[in-house]
Amino acid sequence: MSWELTERDLPDLARGAALLGTGGGGDPYVGRLLVRQAIREHGPITVLDPDDLDDDTLVIPTAQMGAPTVVHEKLPRGTEPVAALRALEAHLGRKAGATMPIECGGVNSMIPLVVAARTGLPVVDADGMGRAFPELQMETFAVYGVPGSPMAVAGERGETAVIDTGADNAHMEWLARGLTIRLGGVAHIAEYPMSGAQVKRTAVPRTLSLARTIGRALGQARDRAADPVEALAETLRDTLYGHLRVLFRGKVTDVERRTEAGFARGRAAAVSFDGRHELELVFQNEHLVALVDGEARCVVPDLVCVLEAEQAEPITTESLRYGQRITVVGISTPALMRTPEALAVFGPAAFGLPHPFRPVEEGTWTAARP
Repeated sequence: MSWELTERDLPDLARGAALLGTGGGGDPYVGRLLVRQAIREHGPITVLDPDDLDDDTLVIPTAQMGAPTVVHEKLPRGTEPVAALRALEAHLGRKAGATMPIECGGVNSMIPLVVAARTGLPVVDADGMGRAFPELQMETFAVYGVPGSPMAVAGERGETAVIDTGADNAHMEWLARGLTIRLGGVAHIAEYPMSGAQVKRTAVPRTLSLARTIGRALGQARDRAADPVEALAETLRDTLYGHLRVLFRGKVTDVERRTEAGFARGRAAAVSFDGRHELELVFQNEHLVALVDGEARCVVPDLVCVLEAEQAEPITTESLRYGQRITVVGISTPALMRTPEALAVFGPAAFGLPHPFRPVEEGTWTAARP
């Protein structure tokens, strides 16, 4: 069902999107402020259910691209994503009938909402990752046959460029990453132009609605002094993300983070509250694997989510700090992201990880309570 998004929805939506973003997808606070300003200037936004989308409607997803560590310090003007959309429309010679997120995340669930508010377009309640990934070819759109290019890239000083690599989405990512680095480490993009029929066939559906529901469930659990992680598990149970497992509880002891080739790469370590177990997280913008005592408990594309221990507020990779008390959970990814075709594009081997993919719900361990 389609619905109207207002300023009141933003805290819940940003929180839930940050959780689904698995540590990446941008700063939820920045994303929320951008949408709030756009709504105050232009009014509420129509969130369009995929089932209500006409098959021949042109949908152009919009997003922010860059290393989260740079995005954290380099705030956008707010005009860039619309500039990218308009540049791609001009190249195609056709106007978009809707925009859509490419991924879940604190910023990247929000950028299409900014575009929608400023242009009057609806935003489709779906995305191409069901979480966040660091590279543009790592999308369900690409896995199931939609080319990412032509795409448009826009910078903060009004620069725009169009990239067309045909069906080679990995080469598109390589060129766009180089442009983004030269634009200061962050840019805004419009890519994967597609029909409404292609959206229905390739996208992960209703992730904006799910993010809002997740954020609301966490907030309500806090208000009634209930366990927010249990509330999150209950919320996910009857969705495409049906399984949640607690992977680890403890305290962050070390974070190694660097900005490299347009990505935030690094590792984080933690020790359990009883001092008996050790956690290692490996990330490239987003968390890729959670290892406990050397055992891979959750591996990409399943979601590794780091939460503040008491309130279950999502913690992004650029916000991880020594001394934080955390709960780490693994969430099963939707089935269309676990096919052999999908795992070839964004499974562990695509990141050079030595761990085979094993669904998080198949683990036999139990995470002790603090």
